Amino acid sequence: MRVLVTGASGFIGSRVTRNMLERGHEVVALLAPDDNAPRLADIRDRMTFVNGDLEQEGAAERLVVDAKPEACVHLAWYAEPGKYLTSERNLPALQAGIALLQALASSGCSRIVMAGTCAEYDAHCGYLQEDSPTRPETLYAATKLAMCQIGQQLAAANGVKFAWGRIFYLYGPTEDPRRMIPALVRALVSGNEFPATEGEQVRDYLHVDDVASAFGSMLEEGATGVFNVSSGRPITIRDLMLIAGRLAGRAHLIRFGEVPYRAWEPPVICGSNARLRELGWRPRFELEAGLSDVLDYWRSQRS
Repeated sequence: MRVLVTGASGFIGSRVTRNMLERGHEVVALLAPDDNAPRLADIRDRMTFVNGDLEQEGAAERLVVDAKPEACVHLAWYAEPGKYLTSERNLPALQAGIALLQALASSGCSRIVMAGTCAEYDAHCGYLQEDSPTRPETLYAATKLAMCQIGQQLAAANGVKFAWGRIFYLYGPTEDPRRMIPALVRALVSGNEFPATEGEQVRDYLHVDDVASAFGSMLEEGATGVFNVSSGRPITIRDLMLIAGRLAGRAHLIRFGEVPYRAWEPPVICGSNARLRELGWRPRFELEAGLSDVLDYWRSQRS
C-alpha cells in the first residue's frame, strides 16, 4: 500500500515509518517545514518526503491530492514535554486532524490509523479495557478523545476503516532527553545523581518499536475501533528506575523522594492489550531488554 505517515520524523513516527518500510509498503512521509528528519537520515532514499504544516488552511487537502495515499497513519500532534498536557496548541492540532480525515475520506483512502492516549480514560478505573469509562483531565487528553469520537463518526459515514491506538507509556532510543527515562539514563551514564519522586505510581511501559509494530498491525489488518497500545504489565516507577540503575551499575545515584509528584499523577495506569493481540501483534521487547537498548543508545551518544 501507499501509506502516508504524518509526524514521520518524530520519536514514534520515525519508528512507524521504518516499520511500514519493513512491511514492504510505499511511504510518503510528512515533515514539518524546515525539518531535516535526523531520525530518518539513513533511510531517506527509501521514501518520498513532503514538507507541510497541517494547521495551515487547505494544507490537508493539498497534501492528500499530492500524496494520493491508500492508507494513513496520523501521528502529528503538539507534544512538547512539560507543556503539551495543558497547552492550547492542542486545539489547532485537533482541527488539523479533522481536516486531514475529511480530505482522506473524500479522496478514497480506505484505511486510517490515528494515535490517541491512555489519558483519555478515567484513570481511577484501574486495569483499563477499551470500553473503560473515559474522563480526560487535561486539554491534551480532551482533544485526543474528541478526535477519536469525531474520527469514528466521519469514518463510518464515509466507509473508511478507522482505528484509534491509545498509547500508554513508552520509551526507547532517540526519545526527547527531557522525558523521564532518557533523563534518568543520561544521568546514570554520566555518573550524575538523579532526583526522583518516591516512585510509587504504577505505569505501563512499552518499547517504541513495539508501539510502531502495533500501528503496523492495525493498518495491515484493516482494524476498526479503539485499541490499547500497552504492555499490559504494571510496574512502579521506583522498580523501573531501579532496573535501569542496576543495568547501569549505578542505582545508588537515584535519589527517591527529592521531587514532588506532578499535578496530574494518577496512582495506577495500566491497560489490557488483549484486543491488539487478537490482530496477531506481539511485543518484541521485555522491559529489561528494552532499557538495555536505551542505555546502549545513550552510551553511544557520549563516544
